[in-house]
Amino acid sequence: MITKPIPYGHQHITDEDVNAVIDALKSDYMTQGPRIGEFEKQFAEYLGCKYACMVSNGTAALHLCALALGIKPGDKIITTPITFVASANGFRYQGAEVVFCDIDPKTFLMDLDKLEQILKASSKGIYKAVVPVDFAGYPIDEEKLRKLADEYGFAIVVDACHAPGGSFINSKGEKQMVGNCKYADLTVFSFHPVKHIATGEGGAVTTNRKDLYEKVALYRTHGITKDPALLKKNDGGWYYEMQELGYNYRITEMQAALGMTQLKRLDWSIQRRNEIASKYDEAFKGTDVKTPFRAEGLTHAFHLYIIQVAPEKRKGLYDHLRANKIFSQVLYIPAHTMPYYKQFGWKEGDMPVAEDYYSKCLALPMFPTLTAEEQNWVIEKVKEFIDKYK
Repeated sequence: MITKPIPYGHQHITDEDVNAVIDALKSDYMTQGPRIGEFEKQFAEYLGCKYACMVSNGTAALHLCALALGIKPGDKIITTPITFVASANGFRYQGAEVVFCDIDPKTFLMDLDKLEQILKASSKGIYKAVVPVDFAGYPIDEEKLRKLADEYGFAIVVDACHAPGGSFINSKGEKQMVGNCKYADLTVFSFHPVKHIATGEGGAVTTNRKDLYEKVALYRTHGITKDPALLKKNDGGWYYEMQELGYNYRITEMQAALGMTQLKRLDWSIQRRNEIASKYDEAFKGTDVKTPFRAEGLTHAFHLYIIQVAPEKRKGLYDHLRANKIFSQVLYIPAHTMPYYKQFGWKEGDMPVAEDYYSKCLALPMFPTLTAEEQNWVIEKVKEFIDKYK
């Protein structure tokens, strides 16, 4: 019998994490100190990209990408409806027109064949950016996306907030880490507590393009720079310039300290999440519970473990689990059905695959410290409900 609530996601904080934060608090810097740069260096090295810029959260990261790409009112971008609304909002902040592309029914990711249909229906260059989401931790086919980007002239901004530590194999048989930006122009991450790296709030932008990195870094800090190479003039060591209208999207030293110790455990976290996923897979074989698809040759980061059940059973299962202290979650309500986006003409029925997915989906508890006893309880209670209402 489980008495403590089991959330769908949860941070993992160790004594090493706590001590790193204490050391940062006792240091000379609470913000704008050396730990931020060190975290950026370590994160870039882990992913295999040239640049990483730490920011205040994943939404800020998306907004900074829009700023760096020069998105302006009326520009069109494409994203998926199955995501947290920030994937679209980050570009709306700059006045972009958001176009939604339906999802693949197996992976729940943006359907790249449907994306190509959207692109073919318009003149080349109409769409300034495509923002796919590595939903639940499943990496999008960035190589295929790059071919489309080269043909139709858009920037790729991968929302990988669910997928740090994930990877895929390209057509040459080479392992590609999510966020290495071999194919993407920019990739964004989130360090929210339910994510793989938890810094309370926090996020990152990665890229291999120096021009985009410099813009992201500039807009992150009010549009202000002290870099002598970028100054229009220089009155002395104190001198700085505000060159653009930027934002305060900085991360703190304490968050960077926590991020670095969390990064050390990322590979372990991915391994544990895949072990938990495999146990769920095995437990639900032969039942009416549909488990997540994953192709060979990729590393699924399993931020979420999404099952699907008959629409008429989903709310009942959700309520049954909550009654047994299992706090599963429905992720996500399709973004195009939100009242805000409906004002632009989007409506139910526009994204049939996404809407069908929404009617069936449920995220079960998935985090690396989920115990065997807790997972067994989740499995027992899911089966209990499904068997009762066959």
